[in-house]
Amino acid sequence: MPTKETTEIKKVDTAKRQTFSGVVMSDKMKDTCVVMVSRYVKHKKYHKFMNLRTRLQAHDPGNTKKIGDKATIEACRPISKNKAFKVIA
Repeated sequence: MPTKETTEIKKVDTAKRQTFSGVVMSDKMKDTCVVMVSRYVKHKKYHKFMNLRTRLQAHDPGNTKKIGDKATIEACRPISKNKAFKVIA
């Protein structure tokens, strides 16, 4: 007869988090950097290709990234009003 411990299912965070790659535009804030993410997309109606840019604030403990560095950011829980990403590479 199986014990209670062996039948218990362990929950693991298997959800794939949103990740983006971009260039660091600002590192002036404490433990935060601003990363510009560029996307090359086609307009739905006019079929013209556009470069769309988004500036995202990311948590960077210790300010490891400097302006011009490439950064990979990942979605996380909201850390502040504008910050819901963290630097992973």
